[in-house]
Amino acid sequence: MFRIGIDLGGTKIEGIVLDAQGPELFRKRIETQRELGYRHILNRIKELHDELAAQIKHQPHTFGIGAPGVVSPRNGLMKNSNTTCMIGQPVKSDLENLLGRKIEIQNDANCFAMAEALHGAGRGKKLVFGVIMGTGCGGGIVHNGEVIVGRQAIAGEWGHMSIDPNGPPCYCGQRGCVETFISGGGIEARYAEQFGVKRTFREIEKDFYACEPKAVEFMKMFFRNFGRALANLIDVLDPDVIVLGGGVSKFDALYTEGIAEVAKFVFSDSLETPIVKHQLGDSAGVIGAALIGI
Repeated sequence: MFRIGIDLGGTKIEGIVLDAQGPELFRKRIETQRELGYRHILNRIKELHDELAAQIKHQPHTFGIGAPGVVSPRNGLMKNSNTTCMIGQPVKSDLENLLGRKIEIQNDANCFAMAEALHGAGRGKKLVFGVIMGTGCGGGIVHNGEVIVGRQAIAGEWGHMSIDPNGPPCYCGQRGCVETFISGGGIEARYAEQFGVKRTFREIEKDFYACEPKAVEFMKMFFRNFGRALANLIDVLDPDVIVLGGGVSKFDALYTEGIAEVAKFVFSDSLETPIVKHQLGDSAGVIGAALIGI
């Protein structure tokens, strides 16, 4: 059976068609246009789904959506979404009514983890943790090829573990979340606080490699926070591999200085967990959405 997946982002919606064996047949991106509201986003998803289905002449297919946030098991409403017009809305049931079929919706980090577990850097591993370090921080757990969602649909929400209860406030209402320190947005905010100068993450990275003193000093603390955060995760889950994704994951020093800091904090006599860069790049989210479809 064919598989259709859609990755819903704040600025773009990407769709893909996979054949039964996995290879990609068709892909398309459209603008989300979220400023036009909730119902408009649903209609955009339907338009893209219908175009994807037309590519396979509307033959039987599964359909999955990766989205920021999750559908609450308690009431069926969307929660924890940075596309705020979707919060509190019955996204799954509304889309099923609009499309006239059953669908599956998973958090976009879960879709990333699924894709990397089955077709990327986690292939052949039993327990895979996928980490997204981008504008924010997210995570997903895949065990034996299945996403672990959890009772409250928050399994893998690594970015909202607090590593400093006296740290900076997070949009979630807590303080010192992992996301406030080691996401791209968190790095830039902490640098501006420390030095009174706004720099993009890429500029800070460039300064670090040029051995600019402020950037070197700042990145030492970044590596320390990265090490503490991932060590906490390993202590709880002890995965077979951790796959890093998102823009910050392209920072090569994570795989040397960063991993060295993880080893300092992990509750073991040695760090045996491979911590590796993603293999599927920007494709992981939409591929994962196709893979989780029903």
